[in-house]
Amino acid sequence: MLIENEFTVSTPPDVLWATLLDVEKIAPCMPGAELTEVVDDRNWKGKLNAKFGPVSMSFAGSVTMESRDDEAHRVVLKAKGMEAKGKGAANASVTSWLEPGEGDQTTVKMQADITLTGAAAQLSRGLLPEISKHLTQQFADCLQETMAAEGVLAGAPAEGAPAGEAAAAEGAPDAAAKPAPVAKPVGGFRLGFIAIRALIQNFFRTLFGGGKTQA
Repeated sequence: MLIENEFTVSTPPDVLWATLLDVEKIAPCMPGAELTEVVDDRNWKGKLNAKFGPVSMSFAGSVTMESRDDEAHRVVLKAKGMEAKGKGAANASVTSWLEPGEGDQTTVKMQADITLTGAAAQLSRGLLPEISKHLTQQFADCLQETMAAEGVLAGAPAEGAPAGEAAAAEGAPDAAAKPAPVAKPVGGFRLGFIAIRALIQNFFRTLFGGGKTQA
């Protein structure tokens, strides 16, 4: 199954690229994910916990960086995981790249080719894109907040300028004392709500559009 997502961050491509390559920094922003081991600069191990309605699944696996193009800001990752109770597996090939926008805006685009087996495969094909979109947005919000706390977003204090002085000039608290936010894993109720909403939307598309999305 091929799933495509994108999000935009208010920072130049080079700055965003450096942040995204820092796996230990961005791992806390990945909903339900836990980084358990940094093997080297191209291999990592971790866990993924998800609850879909009454069903809870926990995967343990690895992620490998297959290719990286710093000039084009493009990376290809391979991920594979086994469900803790042996009820399924997940494999994915994820290609991500950056596209500069107006001003200091940068768009992150992703294409994920995902294969699910066992219990995980019971999720409808119509549900996974909607859930993936929601989780991607949650990651994007956390990433933006984290970069803002570090002062690397557009409009933040220039490099070398003390964050405390910039904040004081605006009458704000010391920005350096503000901890970076951490995204919370998405729980079963929210995933269940998203799934129901997707089912309703697909039903009406089929009913009124003959199975095709209206323009």
